[in-house]
Amino acid sequence: MPDSSQLVWLFFSVSGRVSRAAYFLAGLLLAIVPAFFLYRLMLVSDGTTLPQGEGQMWAFAFWAAFLVSIWSNVALGIKRLHDFGQPGIFAASLFIPVVSIVAFVVLCFFPGDPGPNKYGPRTNAPG
Repeated sequence: MPDSSQLVWLFFSVSGRVSRAAYFLAGLLLAIVPAFFLYRLMLVSDGTTLPQGEGQMWAFAFWAAFLVSIWSNVALGIKRLHDFGQPGIFAASLFIPVVSIVAFVVLCFFPGDPGPNKYGPRTNAPG
């Protein structure tokens, strides 16, 4: 089990490199967490009688998770690009509607540099 500093590095730091498997799995988690909060918010919105304020709580949780997931996706994209030896600025392509799908597929399926590069000595470690 990874310690908390590794998880903080994976989701919030832009230094180092990350493998395609770690990129895919972390990205999947970042999609599921806000989706769960959105699901809970929609259950509250369907007209059932629940304690007052629960809708606001789930709405806040959704937006907080959504904003954190945006930064985490940027950080993951930058580290994945570093694994290819590319600068992190190309992570902006993950927010262009049609290009983002192609960029995600490339980052998930194409292997990075096999050895050290200017962004770090190995994958899945800070640079």
